[in-house]
Amino acid sequence: METEVDIVEFKVPVENNKTLFVWNILPTFSEAYIYDRICKHFSVFGALFSVRVRANASVAEPGFYAIVKFFSAAQACWAQEATDERGLFQDKPLKVRLCTRQNPAFCQTVRCLSSAKCQELANYYLGFNGWSSRVVTLNDISITDNAGPLPLGTETQAVSLKYGCIVELMFTKHGVSCRGVGVAEELLENNPGMFLLYTI
Repeated sequence: METEVDIVEFKVPVENNKTLFVWNILPTFSEAYIYDRICKHFSVFGALFSVRVRANASVAEPGFYAIVKFFSAAQACWAQEATDERGLFQDKPLKVRLCTRQNPAFCQTVRCLSSAKCQELANYYLGFNGWSSRVVTLNDISITDNAGPLPLGTETQAVSLKYGCIVELMFTKHGVSCRGVGVAEELLENNPGMFLLYTI
């Protein structure tokens, strides 16, 4: 018996097979109410990256449409099959389809998830107590990376601070862990007070 595995990546989903287009939404309810109902009905199928509700264009019939982005292609497909031609929260059946048009340039750009979205996704799949993280080390790498005061020819005299960090993720139920490295850089005006604030 074959088992299908759906890999969920910790990045902003841009693929067509993870995005649903929902239309035929009546103008009976407010945009806020429709947003709440769409979130409630579609989150049953999996973790949602985003939900957007918009009014139809002026040339179309009054009403709304929604764009629902999932992290998982399999869950988006499941949601589409289960909700298409069903009213869910209204009398008239909704039309739900996988998106077929995306900006090719946008699809080629890999965008990382925010820290909050990463935690939300991890909590969804691993459970609130299924994982933890800790900072292994945090170092000022400004001097080692040719950072520091900018050359005299620049318009503003600023100080470049750069920090490197190693974070460890631990998956307690599975007894495994992994480490990741990140670097953050900030340009500060040449103000002793600000420099002191950031280096304390």
